[in-house]
Formats: sequence, C-alpha cells, structure tokens
Amino acid sequence: MGFALTPEQVAAYRKDGFVLVPDLLTPTEIDTFLEAQAETNAPEILELGLRRHTADPQWRYLASHPRVSGIASQLLEGPPMIVQTMFLAKAPGGGTGIALHQDAHYIRNEPGTLMACWLALGDTDRNNGGLCVAGGSHLAPLRDTRPPQDGSEHASWVKEYAMRAPDGREWTETMHSHEVVGVSRDELTFLSVPRGWGVFFNGRTIHGSYANRSSGRPRLAFAIHYVREGTWVFRRDIQDVAPVN
Repeated sequence: MGFALTPEQVAAYRKDGFVLVPDLLTPTEIDTFLEAQAETNAPEILELGLRRHTADPQWRYLASHPRVSGIASQLLEGPPMIVQTMFLAKAPGGGTGIALHQDAHYIRNEPGTLMACWLALGDTDRNNGGLCVAGGSHLAPLRDTRPPQDGSEHASWVKEYAMRAPDGREWTETMHSHEVVGVSRDELTFLSVPRGWGVFFNGRTIHGSYANRSSGRPRLAFAIHYVREGTWVFRRDIQDVAPVN
C-alpha cells in the first residue's frame, strides 16, 4: 500500500519546493541496503551507473518503495517513472558535496515534471555535509550557472551527453557540473534529516550540499529522480525511464 502526505504537507511542497517526511525507511531496510551495497562488485551491475535500479534488486526496492513512490505519485499527480538513482556517500574529514544546482539543468525534460526524493541512510546535518535547499526557488525560471568555484567544497566535472528530442533530432551536448550563480548561504535552509527520513523536492528547487567537516560521521544518502508518466527526458543515457513496481 502506498503512503500519502497530509494536505498541509502537500501545500508546503507546492509553496516551498520541498518537504521533509519522517520514517520512510526502517532500520532493517537501511541495513539490508548498505550490506548489499558493500558486497556488490559485479562489473555488469556497477557499470549501470545511474540506471543501477534496472538490475540491482536493492536499488530497485528503494526506488519503488511504497512509501516513497506513493508520495511521488501524489506530488506528480500521476504515475511516477524512475529516471535515475544514486547512492551518495560522503566521507568524513572533507568529502566534497554537489554545488547548489537545479536538477532540471542536468535532466532536461518536457513538460517539466521532474522531482526527486533524497533518503537519509544515516543521520545527516550541516556538519557532515547534509542537504540544503533554497525554499521557493522552484517558482522562478531556471537560474544561470557556472562551474563550481571552490574545489574544497564541491566536486567538478565535464562530460558529453548524447541527446534526443521528441521529434527524433539527435545531438551531443557538453555538460559541466553546475553551481547556481547569486545564491548566498543566508538564503539556504540547512536540513537535519534523521536516518530513515526523506526530502522530496521539485526539479527546479535550488539545492546542494557542502563538504563533510565531521571527524567520523559519513554522510550516506540515496536519491531517486522521478518524472510523471508521459514525460520526455532528453538525455539518452537515462531516457529509458522505468515504471515503479
């Protein structure tokens, strides 16, 4: 059975672009995932990258979890389709984060239904590189970006992606890691997300994280990106979206 937000939680999501939800995963579910993650070394699984949920049963389980997918369906107002999944492990003592960004820059889609769920697999907060968000930023157009400026805080990369439009046009696009321009830390809400809780956010909501400055607390999270059924995803590597089951 699925899991639903209250009307007040839905209203907060529409207004702020994110909502924090308690008790999505049990301790046993988290332990089972982390144990399987530590033991998996099959090349055919690891090489799937962002589409590991298509072959790894533990990744598929989290991406299709009834509490998570039930809320995604509610917020999308339609069947959720899994675009990509990521295990986000940030080491203590300076493990870098992902600069402030909007997911729609990385995952172009029409008609713009992209959303994400960020699941805490351990207690996360500002000190160990937890998630931060800019509330209400999803209500404005996509912001200008630049490559990340501080390598001690944020990872940086450049990669080429094959793209395909709904009309069949194909091209290659060079993409770099994004950092939204003109957002100060004063505009951010630094979230403390306990183990097993999750954050749902809109694909246009500005969010990111900073380095893990703790001395011995890894920041562990699992992220799932969804679109509503019928949405077109332009990047070829994640274009074959998967239904929740």
